[in-house]
Amino acid sequence: MQVDFHLIKRLPPYVFAEVNRLKAEARAAGKDIIDFGMGNPDQPTPQHIVDKLVEASANPKTHRYSASKGIPGLRRAVSAYYERRFNVSIDPETETIVTLGSKEGLAHLAMAITTPGDVILSPNPSYPIHPYGFIIAGAVIRHFPVGPDTDFFRSLESSMKHCIPAPEILILNFPSNPTAMVVDLDFYREVVDFARRRGLYILSDLAYSEIYFNDTPPPSILQVPGARERSVEFTSMSKTYNMPGWRIGFATGSKDLIGALTRIKSYLDYGAFTPVQVAAAAALNGPQDCVDDIRGLYRSRRDVLIKGFRDAGWDVPSPDATMFAWAPIPEPYRHLGSLEFSKLLLREAEIAVSPGIGFGEYGDGHVRIALVENEHRIRQATRSLRRFFQAGDAPLERHLRQAAE
Repeated sequence: MQVDFHLIKRLPPYVFAEVNRLKAEARAAGKDIIDFGMGNPDQPTPQHIVDKLVEASANPKTHRYSASKGIPGLRRAVSAYYERRFNVSIDPETETIVTLGSKEGLAHLAMAITTPGDVILSPNPSYPIHPYGFIIAGAVIRHFPVGPDTDFFRSLESSMKHCIPAPEILILNFPSNPTAMVVDLDFYREVVDFARRRGLYILSDLAYSEIYFNDTPPPSILQVPGARERSVEFTSMSKTYNMPGWRIGFATGSKDLIGALTRIKSYLDYGAFTPVQVAAAAALNGPQDCVDDIRGLYRSRRDVLIKGFRDAGWDVPSPDATMFAWAPIPEPYRHLGSLEFSKLLLREAEIAVSPGIGFGEYGDGHVRIALVENEHRIRQATRSLRRFFQAGDAPLERHLRQAAE
């Protein structure tokens, strides 16, 4: 008997599943797929962080339940990070909480503060948990298009026009996944003023704060006077320190919002494994040369990929931050849409990318390319891409025949 559960019906099929299935089939058939799909760092966690995990794990006292809001040492390390990086003073007791990655924190905060039917302003395209964390909590999502060619505030105003009931929350993500857009402090000042006038809370995802390639580091919204009263910022250890599988991050900002998240998490979990938290504190408090190295690695890969793909015939904009390039579908294939184009690239060029439609309807003209292959593999992909373009219409015709079978 098939049961249609109300909540599950609100979640669309996972767009990336079909590409992942084709990727697995190709590998099973012996094909060497160059995988730019998932934003999963391929380099090891810095050794001094691993050593601290091993050291802490040897202490039997750390094997017990931890604290759902995070151990005091890690919350103090988060406070010190904000002071050092953004010149923002954070109370480690009331203004920050440790999360199981930023994804968990955002979803649980949505659960804590959302009443069914509340309207949430979510950028589109965006990382899927931004809208769907609130959909799971029973909210209604009001999408507004974002991108390099879109006026953010005009798009935001348009999305609010005639919106009943009035929106409660605005979601931000800069540097952006998937578009790689960056903003400055003046932008955040305008956002905070907009939110104050409209009575909005702001949830800002700053997971890529340390993966930037220009001289000016991305700012925090909490640097803006008055932002702290209505904003929470989510950050993560995953990309900054190559710690994706460790599932550790933090939320910082408004005492009211942090209090709500703290209360709901007290019912849902006992916090991350204590040695993981001890190692995360060592990462934040320790030498930051490893962060410079990680940033340099992505910068170098970016430069090789952008030049190589452009030489091959695909003009991909160079991202200023994140570990992604947001690539417009080449004109001869634009009519396919991002999912079919991703499948075409996989079958004919043995290159895997993420279809932009997976990040929202306004992303369908693009694909996301993750900088998670080394430079040798990027050059290999460039050669394959050049052969793909040089083959003219033949790859597309083969793909269309296969799709029709």
